[in-house]
Amino acid sequence: MSDPTIMAELHNRLGAPSSEAVECLRLLKAFLRLKPRQRFEVVDLVERLAAGDHASGKPLS
Repeated sequence: MSDPTIMAELHNRLGAPSSEAVECLRLLKAFLRLKPRQRFEVVDLVERLAAGDHASGKPLS
């Protein structure tokens, strides 16, 4: 998407993305580059952190 006309049209229709949206897309892109096993480990880690299990003494790696 390097065509300036298309980019300008998208910007006019959608507005500028928030920095949070840009960061989410970067993280998604990096996540999709991982091997399936690594994806599973990342999801498992995030779920444990969200549940508060990091204080239970379980290793996070």
